[in-house]
Amino acid sequence: MRRLLAASLASLAGAAAAANAPPPPETLKPPPGWQLVWSDEFDVDGLPDPKKWGYDTFFNQKGWFNHEQQYYAGPRAENAVVRDGRLVITARKETRSAAIDWGGQRYTSARLFTRGLAEWTTGFFEVRAKLPCGLGTWPAIWMLGTHGDWPANGELDIMEHIGRNPGRVMSTIHTPAGSGAHGVGAAVTLADACDAFHRYQMLWTERDITFGVDGVNNLTYPRLDVGAAGAARAWPFDGPQFLLLNIAIGGDLGGPIDDSIFPVTMEVDYVRVWQAPAQGGSR
Repeated sequence: MRRLLAASLASLAGAAAAANAPPPPETLKPPPGWQLVWSDEFDVDGLPDPKKWGYDTFFNQKGWFNHEQQYYAGPRAENAVVRDGRLVITARKETRSAAIDWGGQRYTSARLFTRGLAEWTTGFFEVRAKLPCGLGTWPAIWMLGTHGDWPANGELDIMEHIGRNPGRVMSTIHTPAGSGAHGVGAAVTLADACDAFHRYQMLWTERDITFGVDGVNNLTYPRLDVGAAGAARAWPFDGPQFLLLNIAIGGDLGGPIDDSIFPVTMEVDYVRVWQAPAQGGSR
């Protein structure tokens, strides 16, 4: 009994020490000399700035990938609006049967992107956001290659969060050498991901790509095969990519949906992009 009590007290002491431990030092940040080349601080209330954001609605009628269940709306404050200094993306349980591109979905959401407006090849990307929780939610902050088909054009998932695993934040790279369930990824646990804002980050250089949260690295993907046969299969990241912000609902990764959670929101405080001076900004 004494040994059991001592072990229990030691365990509690260890947990208390961990809770009071200082946060790890921040090592993920814009490299020295890099300049802020693009940002949205969301400081003007109303619909998102059309000079910076478009709406991806292309597959509404046909149905979205991964058996997802949402209808992505165009300009509509109920699904994407700027207020009080934040972009608020909202997923709702509702149908848009009067819309000409409605595909039978029972949920609405928004998928904002910078395609055709701002695209980058390498850079430091930081998005400060608070995530939705609840079964069936699948928010993401990510990038896609401008040219070619998936996965040949490459995909960079800065942040994905699955409501059935609250607090587990994932970063993943998809290439022809490994995509979908075979993408290269890592995950960290943020107990307050749905209650507090965190900085979701990516540093993309010609040598490697590093992901992190609040300045702490969680995954580095090196460019190991420069010059090798088939190098493009593992590194399709020599061309521009655009940024996307969205909440998907259900599907292969989102899983079962709890209708009682709606509406749910992802709040974005800002989006910022830095690049080396010689790169001359976006596009």
